[in-house]
Amino acid sequence: MATNFDLEEQEQIDAIKHFWKQWGNIITWVLIVVLGAYAAYNGWQYWQRSQASQAALMHDELQRSVSSGDPARIERALADMKEKFGSTTQAAQSGLEAAKALAEKGKVTEAKAALAWVAEKSTDDGLKAVARLRLASLLAGEKAYDEALKQLAGSFPAEFVPLAADRRGDVFLMQGKRAEAAAEFGKAYQGMAKTGGDYRRLVGIKLNSLGIDPESGTGGAA
Repeated sequence: MATNFDLEEQEQIDAIKHFWKQWGNIITWVLIVVLGAYAAYNGWQYWQRSQASQAALMHDELQRSVSSGDPARIERALADMKEKFGSTTQAAQSGLEAAKALAEKGKVTEAKAALAWVAEKSTDDGLKAVARLRLASLLAGEKAYDEALKQLAGSFPAEFVPLAADRRGDVFLMQGKRAEAAAEFGKAYQGMAKTGGDYRRLVGIKLNSLGIDPESGTGGAA
């Protein structure tokens, strides 16, 4: 019996050796790839959490600089954020906050640069849209109408489409192009049909001022 058992055991060992000789290298490399991918994924997750945490701290610092009202401090804080964490959502939010504060302090050039950076670099389509709308307003305020309209051209996320139309209407009205302004205000008014609210009523007032009935879209320019 012992001899039979030894023979069976030896056959099993030989079979395992044969199998490992034939497939051992492939199995080893598969394990290396799988374990390597798992380690890389965990490392990436850890890096992202670390980046987000550090970016949040730097965002807090930028908010403190905004509260201080010191334009130079705001610019330094934003520059640090862009340099170290430029790909994060917090960086784009910081750009919008810094631009608003800088514009209020009369630093329009610096505010435009901050907004242009967000519009170009942010990975969040909503934040990019906000930056483009605000940048268009600053450009229109400087009578750079063509540049403002460039910011308002192209595609926007669905929820921003009516806002972009309203802003284009404002720019056209500044240029004295009443028919074009009315057309854009009309698009904005209809696009806000589901949301309603004070903003839609404001657009309706703009249409009324141009002699257009907001609901029917009829009337001539006043």
